[in-house]
Amino acid sequence: MTGRRARTERGTDATALERALEALQDGEPILVHDAADREGETDLIYPAGAVTPDAVARMRNDAGGLICVALSDRVASAFDLPFYEDAVDHPAAGDHDLGYDDRASFSLTVNHRETYTGITDADRSLTITELAEAAATPRETTFADEFRVPGHVHLLRAAPDLLVQREGHTELGLALAAAADLPPAVVVCEMLDDETGAELVPADARAYADRHELVYLEGSEICERLE
Repeated sequence: MTGRRARTERGTDATALERALEALQDGEPILVHDAADREGETDLIYPAGAVTPDAVARMRNDAGGLICVALSDRVASAFDLPFYEDAVDHPAAGDHDLGYDDRASFSLTVNHRETYTGITDADRSLTITELAEAAATPRETTFADEFRVPGHVHLLRAAPDLLVQREGHTELGLALAAAADLPPAVVVCEMLDDETGAELVPADARAYADRHELVYLEGSEICERLE
């Protein structure tokens, strides 16, 4: 379903959050800005199961940030996925002063075993959609049989209680997926400004959303309704 058709069918009375949930259920991307006093970034967010090669190309070209799959803590535990800083025995791992949070949510990087190099749009799409399928029934998946490490898709491990504990894009995206009754796997990719090289400011992110008829949400709207 295209953004234009979706916007028309949903009408103008629905709240931005309601339209965002419907968009995710339809496999469409949405934009979420976390907070000015946090990362201050807007991420393009997809339900992982809906990520096609074209969607990967859009994230590369229109967003430009790191293409990551956020998984719930329950799923990550079932797959025995550590936080990256806990898995690496190196002096550079740990003692981070992030400024915006206590710790990063990065876990491992993976490729699906049926990919070749893993970096092409088709390969990353396959890895991402297979992660979504595995996340829907984690107890039925032997992770190491399906995926190999290292790879070209970055995994993020959410806080166990999502927004109660942390208000990053990892948790914001997964809270939306849960509210939309979708598997606990979403793709997040930071939107960058081609001219400045910095994060895309909210006004420009809203303008992008308007041009492409996508839903834009502030993290505060999600926290107020879903925490």
